[in-house]
Amino acid sequence: MTAGQPDGLREIRPEDIARNAFGSIGTDWMLVTAGGPGSWNTMTAAWGAMGHLWERNVCFAFVRPRRHTFSFMEACATFSLSFFPPEWRKALEYCGTHSGRDTDKAAATGLEPFEVIEGCVAFTQADLVIACRKIHVLDIDPAGFIDDSIADLYPERDYHRMYVGEVVRVLER
Repeated sequence: MTAGQPDGLREIRPEDIARNAFGSIGTDWMLVTAGGPGSWNTMTAAWGAMGHLWERNVCFAFVRPRRHTFSFMEACATFSLSFFPPEWRKALEYCGTHSGRDTDKAAATGLEPFEVIEGCVAFTQADLVIACRKIHVLDIDPAGFIDDSIADLYPERDYHRMYVGEVVRVLER
């Protein structure tokens, strides 16, 4: 576990993030991570958002209850979103298809965790890290689907929980 701020990453204001959220989340993917140096888990996500809500800069992360990361998201007050350059795509694929219940994802992929804020892990290879403090959770309710085709994304009816996190630190390469 790397301590402190990794070489090459510098702190920026949330307003200075230059990445396109649509491509970064939906196409390039990200790792959603909860937990601290002694116990953490990460998962690949292609659903999420960044924006402004309740007079705060926020990120939205969506986690299904069956995912191992869910218990970490529930237990922790913070979470991180890590975005990577293209050469780390295979690591993200691995983290999205293997469970932290069964494998050490960092050891399997070469990802190096570091503590981005107290009690919150991110990865040194990321070119953008957003650390968030949870401020709201909401279970997705299928009764609210106005477009019925959205229900097709949930054949097992395992609806996500949405986590709203206030952005507390941003690091960029």
